[in-house]
Formats: sequence, structure tokens, C-alpha cells
Amino acid sequence: MSGLRSCSAAVLAAVLVAGLLSPAARADDQILDPLPTPTVSGLGLELKEIAQLPRSEPVPPPTDSRLKRWNRVNHLGEVPGRPGRLYVPDLNGKLYFLQDGRQHVYLDVGAAVGPDFFTHRGLGSGFGFVAFHPRFAENGRFYTVHTEAFGALTSKIPDLAYPETQAAQGVLTEWTAKDPAADAFDGARREVLRLGFEGTLHGIQEIGFNPYARAFDEDRDLLYLAVGDGGVGTKNSVPQDLAWPQGKLLRIDPRGTGSANGEYGIPRTNPFVGKAGALGEVYASGLRDPYRFSWNPAGWRHRMFLGHIGEKVVESVYEVTPGANFGWSEREGPFSYRRGDPSCGVFPLPSDDAKYGYSYPVAAFDHNRLPSARPCADSGTALIGGFVYRGHRLDGLQGKYVFGEGVGGKVLYTDVREMRRGGPLPKVSELMLYDEKGERVTMPEIAGNARVDLRFGQDRAGELYLLAKANGKIWKVTGTRWFADCRAGFTRVSHAMSEKDWAPVTPAKWRFPGREVVLAEAGEARPGPRRPFEYAVLRKGPEFGSVRIDAEVRLDTPVEITNRDVVLVFGYQSDTRFYYAHLSTDNRIYPHNGIFAVNDADRLRIDDQWDGPRSVGALPAITDARWHDVRVEHCADTGEIAVYVDGSDAPLMTAVDRTFTSGRVGFGSFDNVGRVRDLTVTGERR
Repeated sequence: MSGLRSCSAAVLAAVLVAGLLSPAARADDQILDPLPTPTVSGLGLELKEIAQLPRSEPVPPPTDSRLKRWNRVNHLGEVPGRPGRLYVPDLNGKLYFLQDGRQHVYLDVGAAVGPDFFTHRGLGSGFGFVAFHPRFAENGRFYTVHTEAFGALTSKIPDLAYPETQAAQGVLTEWTAKDPAADAFDGARREVLRLGFEGTLHGIQEIGFNPYARAFDEDRDLLYLAVGDGGVGTKNSVPQDLAWPQGKLLRIDPRGTGSANGEYGIPRTNPFVGKAGALGEVYASGLRDPYRFSWNPAGWRHRMFLGHIGEKVVESVYEVTPGANFGWSEREGPFSYRRGDPSCGVFPLPSDDAKYGYSYPVAAFDHNRLPSARPCADSGTALIGGFVYRGHRLDGLQGKYVFGEGVGGKVLYTDVREMRRGGPLPKVSELMLYDEKGERVTMPEIAGNARVDLRFGQDRAGELYLLAKANGKIWKVTGTRWFADCRAGFTRVSHAMSEKDWAPVTPAKWRFPGREVVLAEAGEARPGPRRPFEYAVLRKGPEFGSVRIDAEVRLDTPVEITNRDVVLVFGYQSDTRFYYAHLSTDNRIYPHNGIFAVNDADRLRIDDQWDGPRSVGALPAITDARWHDVRVEHCADTGEIAVYVDGSDAPLMTAVDRTFTSGRVGFGSFDNVGRVRDLTVTGERR
């Protein structure tokens, strides 16, 4: 495990110990920053656009702008037994098939349902999901869920417990195709289950079969339904009540008959079968908005992971086990949630938490609210569950659980080996994205909108796809690449520790004892643009284009001073034209702990990690008085710049900038003291 990753895990463990197991004296203290922010991984996905599905709209036209999208495509899968035939449901009503670059409507669910079909309120309303039976090619069966309202609310009665006042109903339907190979559906349909919801949010969010269940597996032919709380978990405890289906993960036998309505069976191995006051259909409980589940196909036990959209603070991924209670609406992620609290925040767990038996996340991140935001306002953050990658084309992703933040379109991953129930939360990293030209892009850029509404897909080979409601496009992940992974060249400069090898701004401030270069006196501000006060440029060797700098650096300024720094200079062309990596203990103000360009003007911050509204950047690079390994990589052609600390396999800072394509390297600081040793520069001679 790398130094940075080890540090992050240690920090996270400390946060969890302090926050989750805090003493009673802190029980009323709101936790303002519960979890670490996902960090850049340095690993990127190469995307190829394969389709744009037709524009569609809810009917009647919605008033909620979040429903006014190009369309509302929300998943992609491959039809079992039909290699290369992909399916995509659109919440606005239609099921599409894609194959060999062609697309067509296979079934118009909305039209088949008729005037009670409901799409115009609630982000998950409409044709929510489709699940093909694993042996669809033989039996022609598949299942859908959709939302109904209007006349259905008075003429149709839900099959399980429902609120006195209903706003919507979720309906599970079985469809049987006469010819599974046909391009359009022709066959019979049967209503299997109808659930009532008090609100239009958080209905039946997904249905699915375990695709890895074999002939004698318990899961064989059983259908899971991820049922949200209907938007009421903030005001009652329905998700905790096993007599209600809302806020639960259900498991049924869609071909059985032992249910109350006789349209499906209840598996005898379900955890609450025969328990007084509990629905036998319930497999797990305590859910708010369960958004996408999947199984890890590796190993003898196919672990099931479920993405869960939080209320105001925490987004979670859970490992599903029979009878698990994920805590909502008593818990939000691994923290206490208090209904009616005006802060809408989270709090430490009580000292007797173990007695409740809640199952906590195996991965999570928080919302990073702005201090200026209203406490209970929608943060615009939503975790979208994904898949453990077990395909064969994407180097670096094997065994990683790939998921995302759907609104802003961030693609994330964590290592499935570190996703352990009851263990410390693993590091969550963000994946970079590249288009077909090799240019680094973001989902908002290629989706054409700041609100992406990102979703994931997977084919039968385990390869991954991205979808965006913003423009209705689908991209296949065709490869991976590492950021700043260019060939720097073969010219090498080392053993450059003597005074003759360096050109300092102020020679009197420097010492050259032999094995290191020492900035012994703090620099002072100089006329001209704002830039490092004191530095020395390496004179030995040539100017470099693409370059890799390896060095050990140390900060000699006392650790009690929080804004201390050293800098590594590269692309140096003159005293007012160069790049530098600022390595600091402080990451809370614009000039600290980032990558900067000085171009005949005050230094400009160019790294990806700086979050201006929150005034925070990458994790502090140096917080002690020890030596630290630092590596800077600059690819002149692409402009990619990466800074690594202490052997981490993930960069601490990244940037893309093409201002300077060649120059020299150097070392220095603003107004602190420090030193460098074991400097090696490898690159392309210019």
C-alpha cells in the first residue's frame, strides 16, 4: 500500500473512531465534515460514444426542471442469450434495443399502461427499470417497474401495506414474449405486485436477478426489488418497520403463488419468513433511496453491493446480507440521523450502538456542503451504484467497484478487497475521462450540461458503459490510461548538489554542504508578478521538454508554522515564466499546496484539486520535519502535470496546461527554509 494511501486510511480510521465511537459528552455535537473527499486516482477511462437515444419528455410537462432532460435513460444491459443486443429503458416510457449501431423501440411501456402512467413528478417516476430473466432466450420473460397515479390511486389497491394518502403507486409487471428473438415485443403481460407510496420520490428504484446464481443456488430465479421510502423517512420510521414494504429490499419468486395476492411466491429462505409482524418478502431494511445494486462475480460467494442516496450529508454503498438493517431513518451512513433536527446534519453514534445491529457502509463519501448553504437545502449530490469490474479490457480496474456521483457526473471507484463490513471505510478515488481523440474531458463537458444525471451500464462480458440524461448519449469504456504517462525521454541529470550546478536568485541565502542543497534563509518579496520569493535553477544539463523530477525534500521551518512551504520549479524559461508545484502544510488558501503557472503575471493556480467555493485543495503535502519523496511529471505535448508524494501510486495534484513546453527545473520557497537531496531529472532534451 502506498504512503499516501496508508496515510489516508489512517486519517479515515481516526475520523471514524472519533466520530462513531465518541463519548457521551460529544453526543450532541454535529459532525460538520464527516468523511474524506474522493481524491484523484491518476487512472483514466477512454470513452467512445456509441449512441444517442431520441429526445423524450414526461407527460404532462413537468414543472421540476430536473425532469426536463434530453431523455431519461437510466440503465444499460445486455439481453440474456442475445450477444451484442443491448437494452436501455427511458423513464419517459420506452424500452430501446441497440445492436450493431442501430436502435429501435422494443416496447412502449407507457403506452401499454395507458392514462394512469405517471412521469411528470418525482425523479424516479415513470418506466423505472427492466430485468430480463437470465433464461429469457428460452422463456421470453422479463419484468418491468413503472409508476402509476391519476385514476389508479382510487381504483387500484396496493397488495402490501400502504399509506392512507397515496401520491403514486409502483407496479411490477411480468411480460412474456412469444418470440424472444423478435425486434419488437409481442406477447402477454401480467401484474405481479403493486405498492403504494405517500410521495412521488423514492419508489421502486431497481429490480434484478442475481446473474451468477447457478442451478442449485438459493438465489436461482428470484427477483430483488429495491424499494425506496416514498420520501417519508424524514418524518417517520416506516423504513424500520418490517410490516411495511417501503424502505426495504424485497426478494420474491415471480413465478410462485404463495403471496397474499397469489401472483408471486415468497422464498422460504428469506430472513423474516414466519416472523410475527414482518413481511416475508423483506430481505433487508432501513433504506431511503436504494439506487442500483449488483453482484461481484468473483469468488465462491457473489457479494451483493447496493448504492444508496443519502438525505443531506452521506452517500453510501452497502454490502447486502440477509436480514441486514442499513439504519435509515435512524442512521445516515455510519452516523446518527435525527428526524426533525433543524441542522439536517449527522451526529456521533450512541455509546450503545452495537445493540441495534445496524449494518454500516462498506464505502461512502459526504456532500461537502458550502458553509453558506441553507442547512436543509438539496445539496445536489446522489450516489449511483455501479459494478465490480471483472472484464478483460480495462487495465487497472480489475477488482474495483466503479460507481459515481450522478448529478455532477463524477466517476469513482474503490477497491473491493477493502470493502469490508464492520471494517474501516476504504479510500474512494475519482477516475479521469478521455474522449476518442485522447483529450481529457469531464462528464459535464461531454454531456453538455452541468447537471449530468450519470448512470452506468454493463454488458455480459463485464465491460462498462456510461449514460447521461442530459443529452441522452451512451459511451462505452474502451480502455484505460494513466495520467501524465508519457515517455519523458532518456536524458538524465543527477549528482547535482554542488554550488556550480545551481543559479540561485540570492546566492547568499543558500548552502551547498555536498549531498544536499539548502535554502538556509527565507526569501523576500521581489518586484514583478507574485511568484516564489527565493529559488535556485538547476544549471547542470539541458533544458527539458517532457520531464520527470525525482527528489527528496524537507521543510526546515518549524512545524508550528502552518503556512510553511517549499516549491519545485519546472518549465523554467525566465524569472517571470515558469511552473511550480507548491508543497505546503496548509491547503486552505489559494496560494498554497497546488500547481501554479507564472506567465509574466501573478501566479495562476491550475491544478484540478482546488475547490474555490469551499476554499480547500489537495491534502497537505508536507506536515512534519521529515524527508519526503516527491515526483513531478510533465508531459509537454499534452500539458499533463502530476505531483506524487511518498511513493503513492495516485497523484496528489494534477493539472493540464500547455503554456510552457520546455524549460529548466529548480527548488525554492516563498518565505520559508528547506532543502533538497537525491535529485534526478529525466527527460526529453530540448
